Amino acid sequence: MPPAATILAFAGASIVLLLIPGPAVLYIVNRSVSDGREAGLAAVAGLTLGNLAHALAAAAGLSAVLATSATAFSTVKYLGAAYLVYVGVRTLMRPPAAIDPDQPGVSPRRAFTQGIVVNVLNPKVALFFLSFLPQFIHPESGRPALQALVLGLVFVGIGFCTDGTYSLVASSLRTVLLRGRTLPFVQRWVAGTVFIGLGLIAATASVSHARND
Repeated sequence: MPPAATILAFAGASIVLLLIPGPAVLYIVNRSVSDGREAGLAAVAGLTLGNLAHALAAAAGLSAVLATSATAFSTVKYLGAAYLVYVGVRTLMRPPAAIDPDQPGVSPRRAFTQGIVVNVLNPKVALFFLSFLPQFIHPESGRPALQALVLGLVFVGIGFCTDGTYSLVASSLRTVLLRGRTLPFVQRWVAGTVFIGLGLIAATASVSHARND
């Protein structure tokens, strides 16, 4: 079981990432704007299951890597940190995708199943679990798989809350979201900066842990 300080630090990083409009948030906003609150919340439920799949896979995968080699585990952390910076730079250089209110309408059931697929294939979630989660796992404390699982479930729970909030707000502010410029600004400039920051933090954590081994 991770210590409380680790859980809180991971929760803070998760909140920052989950608030950034990425593929999941854009899907929630599109469904909520195009098809209403019920479809939006159904999409949130599907996305939550997608997050859970990533959490379970990360718990199993990181545990397997650590069991194979501590060096391999450190390599995963370094590569993940570098990839976070790369994604941040790429995000800053590309204009964000626009909200499309003219997408064909879908039922809540369809929104739910699409939500699962969207998050299972969401590179941002996979990136977070593979590159940032290892920074919060302390092999010397034992049971790394349990540590990864607990932190993964924390991410899933926070994601459900933030995604649900996006759905409720989007369905209530349809006109504002379609005409405003705040969301595109956050998608590009805020998101890119945060990804680079997370990558630098991950790299620093990797060096620190390496010195302690």
